[in-house]
Amino acid sequence: MGKLDIRSLRKEFADGDQSIVAVDDLNIDINDGEFLIFVGPSGCGKSTTLRCIAGLESVTDGEILLNGDPITNQPPTERDIAMVFQNYALYPHLSAEDNIGFGLKMSTDMSAGEIKRRVDSVAQMMGIEELLDKKPGELSGGQQQRVALGRAIVREPEVFLMDEPLSNLDAKLRTTMRTELQNLQQDLDITTIYVTHDQTEAMTMGDRIAILNDGTLQQIGTPLECYYEPNNRFVAGFIGSPSMNFFEVEYTDSALVHEAFRCDLSEATREELRGHEGALTLGIRPESIELAPGESTAISAPVSVTEPMGESTYVYVDIGDQTCTVTLDGERVVEPGSTLDITIPEAKMHLFGPTGETIKSRTVSSATDADAVRA
Repeated sequence: MGKLDIRSLRKEFADGDQSIVAVDDLNIDINDGEFLIFVGPSGCGKSTTLRCIAGLESVTDGEILLNGDPITNQPPTERDIAMVFQNYALYPHLSAEDNIGFGLKMSTDMSAGEIKRRVDSVAQMMGIEELLDKKPGELSGGQQQRVALGRAIVREPEVFLMDEPLSNLDAKLRTTMRTELQNLQQDLDITTIYVTHDQTEAMTMGDRIAILNDGTLQQIGTPLECYYEPNNRFVAGFIGSPSMNFFEVEYTDSALVHEAFRCDLSEATREELRGHEGALTLGIRPESIELAPGESTAISAPVSVTEPMGESTYVYVDIGDQTCTVTLDGERVVEPGSTLDITIPEAKMHLFGPTGETIKSRTVSSATDADAVRA
């Protein structure tokens, strides 16, 4: 069992006579066996939170509980938590075998034979049994990462903490390691908190995503909930690649009015927006924009740049004084300098208030049902 609860966590760092708040009033309950992703921009507090959970940073205020027992003030060695670092943190003078077994040797009374049996078992699981005699300098980045993971796994902890463990690997190896980590976590069924700034890792690996910004939790939910039902404009813009397009509009006379277009709204949407007349932000994801050649209500958008990606093509068009991203099927050829007639479907638009709060968004059920019908 590895249930982790974070209660009103606050972490401040001294900066001369002032203090910098890295994490502010963070509350998260992480279920036993759950794979939770911490994601956010650099400096948002995700790695600091991880280090507080591990005991590598002291907590300014709040409480951390493991299986209901407070561990806030316990030293790292007593927390039954294993951490995998971004830079692997292997001992360069030790072999891979000694690196994996080092924690057991220093913190347990296991016999040398018992440690070796456990190390051999983990090495076989990680596919590195042929590398146990080699030192870190003789290993590739992916091999070093497997040794670092093996060192955490061999302890059989209650919780895994992973701080951007794949960031030093090349793109192809990252893809392979993502799959391996997911399979490993499912096989071991150990509660895992994984820190990343990578969109793909956040959307594909976790059971839930916790999105942070400026030390504050913005939203926690499944990847699809955060994608289709963002709590605010920050989450909407941060989750998804390419990111959501935003337009400053005026809600007046039953329509959203922009300098370059007008979107007349249905009665159902007008009812949803009752009391929100005035300035709003319209958000639309690149793949939700539709082509509407010849339609009188279409937005005429000159194409400035195209990025063929194979399966899809990212097309950058000018709407008013800003650039908007449109995702099209990769088989469609669009040349820079041409013009697209596009439309923003009302059912797929998001609307945000003056302070960034969500007023209207899609729902996971409607979005996935629509995708299933379209497929």
